[in-house]
Order: sequence, then structure tokens, then C-alpha cells
Amino acid sequence: MTTDETVRYAPEHAQRLDWAALAPDVFKAMVRLDAAARKGVDPKLLELVKIRASQINRCALCLDMHSKDALAAGESVERIIQLSAWDESEHFYTERELAALELTEAVTVLTDGFVPDEVYAKAAKHFEEAELAQLIAAITVINAWNRFGVTCRRVPGHYQPGQHT
Repeated sequence: MTTDETVRYAPEHAQRLDWAALAPDVFKAMVRLDAAARKGVDPKLLELVKIRASQINRCALCLDMHSKDALAAGESVERIIQLSAWDESEHFYTERELAALELTEAVTVLTDGFVPDEVYAKAAKHFEEAELAQLIAAITVINAWNRFGVTCRRVPGHYQPGQHT
């Protein structure tokens, strides 16, 4: 038996504010900061970090964008799906990736007002100082993008890999 039922999804919400158009100098500075922060960071690891921070911050636009970019970079669907529960699915990730994800959570959440010494030490064990500085910069930048996306209610679902908004 077949049916011709059409699935009806909830309507797409409207963006509150086009901050990039209204504050173009800030947007351009963010794009430059993002480019500078990603230098020297493994592209797949960078996308995992961006996805994890965006999950925590509930930024739908960034989740859409960085999941698609991760897939385009060769990341597996399985590892992307497991990312929200990485600490229960450690066997999907390397020790280096786990250290980066733990650092991402600590920098993103800041529940105790600081990044715990043991989290920082674990990351420092897996990354040279220059790499660690770039990783911290990348985590900080995705958190800033998330705040713009969530506050302005940027609409997910329209991004194609290779586009940069």
C-alpha cells in the first residue's frame, strides 16, 4: 500500500535581524578573525569543535553549516552523530580529539568561571603551544559566531559547503 501523503513541517522562522548587513565592519572583522583562528588547526578537528560548541549553544545555523562542512571534508556521519555524546562514545575519537572536545566544552560553558587545570593540561599534552593557542582561538570564535546566530535567529537549512556567510 502506498500513500501520497505530504509531510508538513513547521514553518521556517524569520530571522530577527541581519546583523551582517547592519554591522558590516563587525562581520568583516569576524570573518578575518575566523580565518586567523583556523590557521594550523586540522580541518576535520576544527569542524568537530565547531559542531560541539554549536550543539552546546543551540545554534541551529552553525550546526547546519559545520555538519555539512565536516561531511564535505570527509568526516563520517557516525562521528558527527555521536558528537553530542562524545564522552559516552569515546571510542569514535582519538585522544587528541577527545582533549579538544573536552576543552571546547570547558571554554564554551565556563560554569565554574574558568577552564579546569586538568582539562587544560590534557589539551596541552596533545597540542604544541602554538597549536593550542590556535585551538583556543577557534573555540572562542565559534562561540562568538554562535551568539550572533542565536540572538539574531539566523535560519538553518540553506547553507551549502563552500559558502561563507
